[in-house]
Parts: sequence; C-alpha cells; structure tokens
Amino acid sequence: MRRELRHWQAHARRIPDPHLRRIAVETARRERGNYEGAAAFAAFVPRRMRARVVRAAVAYQLAYDYADSLAEEAAADRVANGRALHEALVVAVSPARPHPPYYAHATSAEDGGYLSALVDACRKAVEALPSWGIVDAEARATSRLVIEFQALHHGDEALLERELSAFASAVPQLGGSLRWWEAAAGGASSLGVFALVAAAARPRLTRRDAESIQRAYVPWIGALHVLLDSLVDAHHDAGSGQHSLVGRYASRAELAASIETIALEALRASMRCSSSRWRASTSQCRRQGFRTPCSRPGD
Repeated sequence: MRRELRHWQAHARRIPDPHLRRIAVETARRERGNYEGAAAFAAFVPRRMRARVVRAAVAYQLAYDYADSLAEEAAADRVANGRALHEALVVAVSPARPHPPYYAHATSAEDGGYLSALVDACRKAVEALPSWGIVDAEARATSRLVIEFQALHHGDEALLERELSAFASAVPQLGGSLRWWEAAAGGASSLGVFALVAAAARPRLTRRDAESIQRAYVPWIGALHVLLDSLVDAHHDAGSGQHSLVGRYASRAELAASIETIALEALRASMRCSSSRWRASTSQCRRQGFRTPCSRPGD
C-alpha cells in the first residue's frame, strides 16, 4: 500500500494545474487511512494475487477521494459536476469502456492525466483477476450507486432530502425496512467494491458468491459503514452546516437502536456469504455481543 501511495503521490505532484495539484496531494495525504482500509481486503486473497488487489483498491479509493474533493468545489451545476467526476469509479471497473470527459463541468481539467491514470491502473489490475468476469456486473452496479449518492450529496441543500429520498428507492433492500436516509447510506459505500475485487482473486468463485457479497454490502454493511462515518463526523458537520445522515434521527437512543438493527442484519448477511448453509440464531448473535436475536419470527 505504501509503495502504491508513493507512486500516486509522485504523479499528483506533477499535475500541471496548481489548484488540482494541491487538491490531489492533500487528499492523498489526508485520507491515508482510507487506502489502508481498502488495501486490507487483500489479506483475504491468495498471496500471488495480493499485489493486484492492493493496486486496484488503492487506485479506486484514490479516484473516489480525489473526485469527492473536487466535487466540493464551486461549479455552475454541482450535481452534474459531481456525477461527471465520479464517473471515474464505474469506468475503473469497466476495462473496455473509454474515458468520458470527467472535467466537463469543472473549472479546470489540466490534471496531467492523473484521474485517467488512476482509472487505468484499477481496471488493468481487476481485469487480471481470475474471477473478474463473475463479479464485474455487481462491481459496476455498486459503483453506479456510489456515483449517484456522491453527486446528490454535494448538490443543493434545499433539494437534498427530496433527491436523496428518490435515490434511496433505487437501493435494493430485499424485504428490509430502512428509512430513506439509511437506504441512501446503504448505496453510498465503496466497501462492497473492495469485497468484490478481493473475491475475484479466487479462481473458483461462483455467481452465487458474487450475489451474496452484493446483498451483504448493499445495503447492510454499506449502511453500517456510512452511518458510523456520519456519526464520527457529526460534530464537524453540525459546526460547518453540512448535511448529516445521523442528524435525521430524533434522538441518540433512536440512532443507537437503528445502528444495532442494521449491524445485526449486516452480521446475518455476512454469515450467509461465508456459508450458504449457515442460519443465524439467537445464541450465535449473542456470542457476537448483540442483545437482539438475528432471526425474526417467520424467518
């Protein structure tokens, strides 16, 4: 991970436009923990595949964070700008797709090929994974949800609730009962992409495996990830006037109960990924430290 990050930091320092250069360099430095977390998925893959998984994960997350930082900049149409910039994420998991104009709505585009190079590094690495053809559709679908959430999240505050509510209806819940901001959080996480990339390093992966991973991360693990991230940032968001997903809850008790419920669903979904024969039970959940049974009446 450190080797990959040094490579991209050197590339960022060569960006011709000083404003874009500053954003790329500072983002890569500030978000280092994101790259460590993304690269950690390589711990679960065959040793000979780890370098490819690390390369793909770090490049994808760098593109995500860079696009996110640029999407916060002033633009005539911030939603269109955010959508165009984040389009890099779906191209990064689409080896045959040409580069669209990422900076079509931005004030500057002179990045010296930095964003395109991140995208190319990611898709070259994933294309070399033995089971990429099994997971590629799910990786694109997850990336598409991330793109739309990021675009709307940086849009007009007055329209945010209406637009994110509409977005949430497109996030598959499979019988769940998430509130709109929880469902929106379930489509906002990039963790599912990293899990799919890591899974693609296994030569005998099946379509059922890919679908199980997708169902676990979208929405349950993704919602847990993004809501906890929002919780960590709640004080900063309140001080800066930024939209906060956890600010939608009526009380801290309601927030805690909702996060516990989502965590339980995430646990059940992740256990299904590891064994199709596994069925969650009250005792298994309690051994994990949860008070509430995993299974509901009628399951």
